[in-house]
Amino acid sequence: VQLQASGGGLVQAGGTLRLSCVASGTIISINDMEWYRQAPGNQRELVASISSGGRLNHVDSVKGRFTISRDNAKNTAYLQMTSLKPEDTGVYYCHANVVTGSLRLEYSYWGQGTQVTVSS
Repeated sequence: VQLQASGGGLVQAGGTLRLSCVASGTIISINDMEWYRQAPGNQRELVASISSGGRLNHVDSVKGRFTISRDNAKNTAYLQMTSLKPEDTGVYYCHANVVTGSLRLEYSYWGQGTQVTVSS
């Protein structure tokens, strides 16, 4: 199983970006999908999560600006980011808990990260 994140880039403050995270491989099902970010010198932090049933969670600093969603048929999660601020700058990583294999066990997978830079 692999996760491929994309959609990052350089944007001015107030701008919009949409991140995508596609899971591929031998997948039976995907439970929670999450977006994390890591700013230079900081620890990686959870930004948003979505369960297989669509239950959403967003960290307070992005509420009202970011929206996580998923397309289960495409094994894909999205992070719609609006009203971007310079403090949103960082590498954004997707994470998923994936059920795979003959024993149908859940494993944790990370994408490679995509850089988001917001200029003031």
